[in-house]
Amino acid sequence: MSQYELEGVGKAFVRGSVVINAVADVDLTIEQGEFVALEGPSGSGKTTLLQLLGALDRPSSGRVRFEDRDLAALPDGAMDELRLRSFGFVFQQFNLIPTLTALENVQAKLAPTGLSDDELQRRSEALLDEVGLGDRASHLPSHLSGGEQQRVAIARALSVEPHVILADEPTGNLDTKTGADIIETLADLAARRGTTIIVATHDVELADRAPRRLAMRDGRLRSLVPV
Repeated sequence: MSQYELEGVGKAFVRGSVVINAVADVDLTIEQGEFVALEGPSGSGKTTLLQLLGALDRPSSGRVRFEDRDLAALPDGAMDELRLRSFGFVFQQFNLIPTLTALENVQAKLAPTGLSDDELQRRSEALLDEVGLGDRASHLPSHLSGGEQQRVAIARALSVEPHVILADEPTGNLDTKTGADIIETLADLAARRGTTIIVATHDVELADRAPRRLAMRDGRLRSLVPV
């Protein structure tokens, strides 16, 4: 069974007397461990679809099934727990706490899990090592490059050992080379951990680096483009 199964998924918003179909009639399956790029210009619906995949919103029509659970049918408490345990989120804005070091930013994400101080330290250090920042653990975000800050954000997203990482324009604030390095980091995580990675991006060149590319236009998946 596929990790994701979407059938006729739509999401509509009402703005005054106007109905905006941000996502329309999407059918899609995603297997565990896939690295998928969702490519499209601003306003194409890719961020809305990413939010539906991450249980941040519910569809207006159709079904989003994740690991054999219909997300629209889950009560709010179950949705909250699913977001906490199953999904890691990475955004264009790095959203790091500026007064905390790289290590402390990861520890802050892990703190609610109830780990002991020693385990919190060990796991946070291991996560930073995994994204190539073991030697930058004591640095504040202001002393890290944009790419390094995004790697801290990825380490933080990985901290709860999610089944899926959803990244919305994760390279939007980075130069082309650094952005490509971040995409390679995410691809490596998918290969080594078996974590599903879904990236929304407007950058066609970066989308081309993904093993599977979905092109989105006007709320619809226009084509499925293998690399």
